[in-house]
Amino acid sequence: MKIENLEKINTGFLNTPIHKLENISKKYNTNIYIKRDDLTGFAFGGNKLRKLDYLLKDALNNGCSVLLTYGGPQTNHGRLTAAVAARFGLKCGIIMDGPAPKKASGNLILDKMMGADLYFMDDSSFKNESKEVYKQRYAELLEKTTNEVLRYYQNMGDKVYNIPVGGSSPVGAAGYVMAAKEIKDQLEEMNVKMDYVFTGFGSVGTFGGMYLGSKYFNTGFKTIGISVSHKNEAELQEKVDYIKQTNEFLQLNVDVKLSDMWIEDGFVGISYNVPDELTRKYVYMMAREEAIILDPCYTGKTFRGMIEMIESGKIPKGSNVMLLHTGGAPGIFSESHSEAMQEELWGESQKEFKL
Repeated sequence: MKIENLEKINTGFLNTPIHKLENISKKYNTNIYIKRDDLTGFAFGGNKLRKLDYLLKDALNNGCSVLLTYGGPQTNHGRLTAAVAARFGLKCGIIMDGPAPKKASGNLILDKMMGADLYFMDDSSFKNESKEVYKQRYAELLEKTTNEVLRYYQNMGDKVYNIPVGGSSPVGAAGYVMAAKEIKDQLEEMNVKMDYVFTGFGSVGTFGGMYLGSKYFNTGFKTIGISVSHKNEAELQEKVDYIKQTNEFLQLNVDVKLSDMWIEDGFVGISYNVPDELTRKYVYMMAREEAIILDPCYTGKTFRGMIEMIESGKIPKGSNVMLLHTGGAPGIFSESHSEAMQEELWGESQKEFKL
C-alpha cells in the first residue's frame, strides 16, 4: 500500500521539537541538534508511539481487542503498547524474555499500572547451553508461550493483534518513514541543513524507517545507526531483508542495499541492556550539560557513538548532526541499572547535616 494512503490514529503529540544542544555543540565544535521523540506525551513518551499510530489503526480495522507484543522485561515498546491499549479501550499482553523477577522495577511497574498482562518465558533450564541449542530451545519456548497466551484470550472471546518486537513490522516502520518528512519540514522552517541523523539500531523499525524516509523524501541527511546489541552477519541480513520488505509494502521504490547503510557496531558495550560504565558517562554528560535524560540501553549508546565519531574525525568538525532521542528513561530505574549507578553517584557531592 502506498504510504500516503496508509491509515493511522495519532497516539502521541506530534510534531516533536528539534532544538540545538548549545553547551555540547560548543564543547565539540560541532552543531549538534536533538529531535525530541521522548516528548510524545503518554507514559513517559518515546519513539514507539509513531509505530503504534499505524499498528493501532490496523488492529482496529481488523476488529482486534487485544494488542500482544514481545520484548525484554524493560521493553519500552511494551510500555507504550500498554499505554495505547489503555487509552483506546483494548487489552494488552506482553510476552517477555527470562523468568519473572522477584520485584517490579522501571518499565514493569508502569506496565502493571496501565493494566497490561505480563507473561515471562523462563529460559533458566537451557540458559547455559551452546548458542545453537539455546536458539532452538528459545524458539520452542516462544512458540509454546505464544500459543498458550493466544488460547487464553481466544477463550475469552478476544481477537488478538500480534505485534513483533519493537513494533518493527512493515506497518510499524511507516511511522519513521513519515518522521523523516517531519524532520525535513522542520529543518526547512529552521533554515538548517542537516548532514547526519543518529539513531539506535536495534529491532530496526526506527532506523529502517528513517533510512527509507530520508531517501523517499530526499531529506539531504544521512541516517547513521548505532547498534545497541551484537549482531552476526545472518542477523544483520535479517534486518536488511526487513527493510526491503517495508520498502516493497509501502511502495517506496528505494534501492535498498546494505552497502549504502551506515551502521556502527563499536558502541554496544558488554551486551544489550547490560549496565555499561562507559555508556553511563555519556548519559551523565547529557544530563549535566543539557538537563536531558538519556537511557542506558538505547539513547546513551547512540549519543556515545555520535560524540566519539565526531572526536575521531569520522564526522567532520563543523557538521550539522542530530541525535534522535527515542525515549526510554524509565529503564534507568530498573533494578540492574539503578544499582549500577549507586556507587558512581551516591556520596559524590551530597552532605548530611544534623543538630
